Amino acid sequence: MPDLSDAYSNTAHIPGGTAYPARWRAKAATFRATHPSEIVAYGTGRRETVRLIAPPGPAQGTLVFIHGGYWSAFHPDDFSHLAAGALARGWRMALPGYDLCPSVRISTITRQIARAVERIATGGKGPLVLTGHSAGGHLVARMGCADAAPDARIARIIPVSPLADLAPLMRTTMNGKLQIDAGEAQAESPVHHPAPATQVHVWVGAAERPAFLDQARLLARSWEAPLTLDPGRHHFDVIDGCEDPDSPLMRALLDGVG
Repeated sequence: MPDLSDAYSNTAHIPGGTAYPARWRAKAATFRATHPSEIVAYGTGRRETVRLIAPPGPAQGTLVFIHGGYWSAFHPDDFSHLAAGALARGWRMALPGYDLCPSVRISTITRQIARAVERIATGGKGPLVLTGHSAGGHLVARMGCADAAPDARIARIIPVSPLADLAPLMRTTMNGKLQIDAGEAQAESPVHHPAPATQVHVWVGAAERPAFLDQARLLARSWEAPLTLDPGRHHFDVIDGCEDPDSPLMRALLDGVG
C-alpha cells in the first residue's frame, strides 16, 4: 500500500505555508486585546475549556468553531480572530479546546467536544451552529452523529475541509502520533455514520490538495449534503471568511438560522 503522507501534507504545498501559524496567533492576540472574552471549563483537564466571545447586547445564538491541526496541534486561542464575522452579525463565538494526540486518542477528543458543546448550550440562549476546520471539520461532523449525543439546539453544521474518512491516515507517518487503527477508523469516520437530521453543508477550498477535495466530496455524497468549493482558497486561507460577516462562508453558516 502506498504511503499517503505527502497527499495529506499542506504546508509544503502552500506558498508561505510555514508562516501561517504565527500569523494566526498574532491576529488572534490583537483581536483578544480589544474584544473581552471569558473562559469556562467543561471538564477538569487543562485544555478542557471554552473561550466565549460575546457581541454587545444579547446574542442571537452561538457559533462554535473547532480548530484543526490533525488533532495534535494548535490551541483555540490561535483562532480568536475568526470571531469577527459572528460578532458583527450579533452572534456569540465559542472556541473549545481539547487534548491533543498522542496523549489521547481521537475517540477521546470526540467525547470531549461533545461535552464542550453541551456546556456551551447550557450557558447561552438561541441556536447553535457548528463549524470546524480540517480535524475540527471531522469533529463537528461527528457532533451530527447519533452516538455523540448531539444537542437538539444544533441548527446547522458546516465542516470545512473535513477529514471524513480516517482510514487513509493510517497510511501516513503522522499515524505514529494519531494511533488510528481499523476499529477507530470505522467508529470515528463520519462517512460510516448515518446522515444527521441537522442541516449539513460541506465546505472546502477549490485550490486544496486532491485528498481534501476527495474527503469533502465523500462526506457530501455520503450524507447527501450540499458541497461548496470555495474559489481560489487553499487549506490555510479557506477559514478567512469567518472574519467577514458578509462572506459566502458566513452567509452559509448563519443566514436563515434562528
